[in-house]
Amino acid sequence: MRKKQFWLFLVLATGVWGLFLAMPQPASAKATQAVTWYQQWRRTYVGGKTQKYVRANDGQGATTAYSEGQGYGMLAAVLAAKQGANTHAIFNQFYRYYRAHRVASKVPLMAWRQTMRQGKLTSVGSEKNSATDGDLDIAYALILADKRWGSRQTNYRQAAKSLLAAIYKREINPTTKLPLMGNWATSAYDQSKVRTSDLVPGYFKVFAKFTKNKGWQAVATRSQKLIKKLSARHKTGLFPDFIRVTGTGLALTAVKAYEIESATDNQVGYNANRVPWRLAQSYQLTKNATIKRALTKQLTFFKKRQKVLSGYTLSGRAVQSYGDAAFVAPVNVAARVLKQTSLKKRTGKQLPKTIQKKNYYSGTLQMLCALS
Repeated sequence: MRKKQFWLFLVLATGVWGLFLAMPQPASAKATQAVTWYQQWRRTYVGGKTQKYVRANDGQGATTAYSEGQGYGMLAAVLAAKQGANTHAIFNQFYRYYRAHRVASKVPLMAWRQTMRQGKLTSVGSEKNSATDGDLDIAYALILADKRWGSRQTNYRQAAKSLLAAIYKREINPTTKLPLMGNWATSAYDQSKVRTSDLVPGYFKVFAKFTKNKGWQAVATRSQKLIKKLSARHKTGLFPDFIRVTGTGLALTAVKAYEIESATDNQVGYNANRVPWRLAQSYQLTKNATIKRALTKQLTFFKKRQKVLSGYTLSGRAVQSYGDAAFVAPVNVAARVLKQTSLKKRTGKQLPKTIQKKNYYSGTLQMLCALS
């Protein structure tokens, strides 16, 4: 009798468990879309063994890596961990690569580019200079790593403090209190150049609290002031890739095509495409009204377009007829942060279903914006 009861119980229990497994599981029980994209991106773009780096040459020519990509990789690893991915080991491997490619042993800014030469990734000549955008993301990722994993085994906290001291000394304009493009910007002309996607007041406020250096609060305040001025220049609210800024009053001078990097220097190109994401990051961290107004104005522009295209003049004319995840993903995350549901859904449909191969920049931004 007891055997029959036992087998009946076992059959019933098995059936109930099968029904449970067949039911939709909560998000915590399965990988989020963002984590799935992170895993695809990791398989496609991450190279190295004990020292991990992000391949940026898209399969063409010699393997190259950038400090920009290193910052993205470190930031992605710690953000993916917040969504349940097991990324502590790869974060440490990214960290080791960063440490191995600092501009100098006592200057912890990262060399902006490494190229494969005779089987090793090395920096020569101007490649040994720094790029502020990569250093900012590396510093912020180290702060998040300290918060998530602690600094007993690897001293992320001290590494972040050392890097932030170097950034403040060598990559912040002493007059305008705005981010320079890199440590190489020493002449008055070069110091006036601002990459608008480096304006991340949310980071700067975190840095002020983390380091107890009040100077970072000034960087945040000036950045917010510049964001307000840039937003007011055009009805679209769009920012150019680059702008020149001088004096404590932040006087603006427009740049010309090819003055700094490319034909889109005074347009929304492959630098300012990141601005909606950077503003969204900062709004998440600060809830600042100035940042929200600037971001809302840009999203109002995009809501009036059927699709997000790959580049615009500041007056809003599309300069390309195609879309690119590098432009779509930042608008998508900004719409999500500001709870603009229709724009979020529309831009979400524009994004590739999987992370693109041989398109490092677009694939990386799609993944990183999803994690943000």
